[in-house]
Amino acid sequence: MDIILKKKRWTKRRILTYAGIAALIALIGGSYYATAGKSKLRVETERLTISTVTKGPFRETIPQNGIAQPVQSFYLDATEGGRVEDKYVEEGVVLKKGDPIIRLSNKALELSLVTQQTNVYDLLTQIQISRIAAEQNTSSKLNNLTDVESALSDAERVYLLDKHLFEKKVIGSQEFKKAEHDYFYYLKKKKINDQIMNQDSTSNLRQLEQIKQSYKGSQRALDLLRERVSDLIVRSPVGGQLTSLDAEIGQTKKEGDRFGQIDVMGSFKVSLMDVDDHYSPRIFPGLTGTYTDRDTTYNLKITKVFTQITQGHFQVDMQFVGRAPKGLRRGQSLQITLALSDETTAILVPRGGFFQQTGGNWIFKVSADGKKAYKVNIQLGMMSTDYYQVLQGLSPGDRVITSSYENYGNIEELILHN
Repeated sequence: MDIILKKKRWTKRRILTYAGIAALIALIGGSYYATAGKSKLRVETERLTISTVTKGPFRETIPQNGIAQPVQSFYLDATEGGRVEDKYVEEGVVLKKGDPIIRLSNKALELSLVTQQTNVYDLLTQIQISRIAAEQNTSSKLNNLTDVESALSDAERVYLLDKHLFEKKVIGSQEFKKAEHDYFYYLKKKKINDQIMNQDSTSNLRQLEQIKQSYKGSQRALDLLRERVSDLIVRSPVGGQLTSLDAEIGQTKKEGDRFGQIDVMGSFKVSLMDVDDHYSPRIFPGLTGTYTDRDTTYNLKITKVFTQITQGHFQVDMQFVGRAPKGLRRGQSLQITLALSDETTAILVPRGGFFQQTGGNWIFKVSADGKKAYKVNIQLGMMSTDYYQVLQGLSPGDRVITSSYENYGNIEELILHN
């Protein structure tokens, strides 16, 4: 006899089916919850940099790479061309003013010096000959003048005597006329000789002066040639360190070739070579900066701003105010903090990688319980090497995430966990 069995309501198969449906519904619900509203992401706090917003002194600064250079450098250029014959010192030595560095030879210049010396000696000989000839000529004319003066004196004596005798009717008119003629003849001859002496003296003086001027000109030319020949021995123009020397024995140097540099020791400037031209309207002589070395801060001041802009950058020279670091070397790199504004009080947020993705328009602010962080809009102003100035959106005491947001995409809320 068959027995009617009661049909089971919850079979194993049905249970599995409903379980699968419930899991599917839960998955769909979870997905909906995860995607509905704000997009969220769980992040480990150990992978984040969480900073506190503060209020304190602030000055807009920019970091710049500088190069230490001597305040004064003197370049060694060949004032005369020639072949390097001697090299007295090596690169790196400390020189005193006037110390010889190299010696050049220039045969053409040395020959010109000999020729000019000969010309000067010839002119000097000519001056001596002309002076002797003038003295002899003057002596001869003085003798003639003496003879004329003596004859005039005799003629005057005879004339005056015969005039007196003629007036007394002692002598005849013919004898008196002869004495009168002789007297006026020698008197006229005396005047002519006086004129000749004056003209001769003036002519001799003019001739001697012309020769002297020619001699002086030749002597100046000779002095210049001697100076040029002496310049073949290149000497240190100042006391300092010979930081570069490009000259080898046998090498030929042309006039104007640069072959070395001397740096005046003891004082350095810092050249900022690559300042972005974006800052050019705000940078001028007198602005200050700092350099920190081993916990010691040194102050600097801009002394020169170069106007030339090359590939979007320009150069600025700074000098230390007060003491300078010891042991600075030419070409040493220094990290300079250049101040672009006066010190003020501002709300500050530490600089960090977040700026690269947000442009300073928003930031993740950590909630009071520290369990999540959410986007808030902010406005940043000036920046320094360590901080951004906050104009809007944050208050002192707020905690924000300042590390990079590179992996967050469009996430609007971070769930923080350890």
